[in-house]
This record gives sequence, C-alpha cells and structure tokens, in this order.
Amino acid sequence: MCAFWQRASTVVRVVDGDTIHVRIEARVEKIRYIGVNTPELHHPTRGEEPGGREAWEVNQQLAAGKRVRLELDVQERDRYGRLLAYVWVDGMMVNAELVRRGYAQVMTVPPNVRYQDLFLKLQREARQAGRGLWRRP
Repeated sequence: MCAFWQRASTVVRVVDGDTIHVRIEARVEKIRYIGVNTPELHHPTRGEEPGGREAWEVNQQLAAGKRVRLELDVQERDRYGRLLAYVWVDGMMVNAELVRRGYAQVMTVPPNVRYQDLFLKLQREARQAGRGLWRRP
C-alpha cells in the first residue's frame, strides 16, 4: 500500500522535531513523522531534552510554511489520533533528511516500516560522520 494524501497540504506549525500541523483543505491535521524520533521540546515531565531545540530548528527550516505531500503507510493514525506520514517537500522526504543530518534517530513501529532500511543506513552515516546529535564533544 502506498497512499498519498492527494489534497493540497501546507505546514502551518512545526511543533517539534518530528511533529507538524498541516492544513488540508478546511481543517488542520497533526502529523507525526513515521520511522523517526527526535528529542522532546515540550515533554510533560522532563521538559526540553538535549537536542530538542536543534531538531525543531532543522524541522522548521525544512517544513515551515511549505506545501507538502503526505505519504501514508499501513497504519494511518497513532494512539493519540495523529496522522502518521512520510512528509515530502519538493521531492525530499523530511523524515529521511532529519535522520541524514543527525537530528533524528530511527524509531521503527511496525507495521509502518516502508523506509526502515533507508533510515538505518542514513543513521549509520550520520553517526559515523558525527553530524547533528551525533556531534562529538
């Protein structure tokens, strides 16, 4: 299954490194990036985690205000009701770019595993190169 959300979609808010709000026609959907996890910016008990602001800033650069294409996988929503998607901007997958730059770690949650191998490869490369959160002190 390879479903794309075909309606016009525009990012109206970047919540943190792996969550955005997207306007789809007349409504706004909360989107959680599939396959990746970034440090928290607004954790209810831990507050801001190290690297959370940096991941948010990169996501902001990549997605804020942009027209996006949403690619769905097997499971459409998570337990919080967020739409789960691979988010594409001008032919670039934001999920993968965050991993490539070292600001997201791979977090595979079956059955949504379409790009797992790509994400693992990009994470290995980012870690070896010391990019983003993998930067050496």
